[in-house]
Amino acid sequence: MERFLPDDDATTAFGAELAAMLVPGDIVSLEGELGAGKSALARATIRALANDPELEIPSPTFALVQPYETPRGLVLHADLYRLGDAAEADELGLLDNDAGIVLVEWAERAEQMVAAATITITLAIPPGGAGRTLTLTRR
Repeated sequence: MERFLPDDDATTAFGAELAAMLVPGDIVSLEGELGAGKSALARATIRALANDPELEIPSPTFALVQPYETPRGLVLHADLYRLGDAAEADELGLLDNDAGIVLVEWAERAEQMVAAATITITLAIPPGGAGRTLTLTRR
C-alpha cells in the first residue's frame, strides 16, 4: 500500500487506520530518515489504540522503550536509534510478549527486529519537503 500524507491531520488519520488493523503480536517497523514522521505516526497510532487523543506520548529516544496499557492490550513504543549494538535490543524484551503490539523506530539497528516485523512502514520526504509518502508492507 502506498499513500501520500499531505499534513499532520492525514498522519493522525492514518495512525487511526493503522491502529484498527493491528492485532496482538504485530511488530511494526517504522522506517525513514530523521524528520520523516516516524514518531508522529507512532503517537497517532498509540493514541488511537488507547482511545485517548490527548494521551501524553514522550519520545522513547532516551528510555528506548515506553509501555502503554490500552483497551487493546500492551503497546510498546521503542526507538533503537541509540543502540550501540544489535544485541542490546534483546535486553529490551520487545519480542517477549506475543499478546502485545510493538511499534519500533529505527528497527534496522537490530536485524532481529527487522526479521520479526509483521508490518513495515516506510516514510519518505518528497522533493520540496511537503507532506510524506508512506509505503506499508505486511508479511
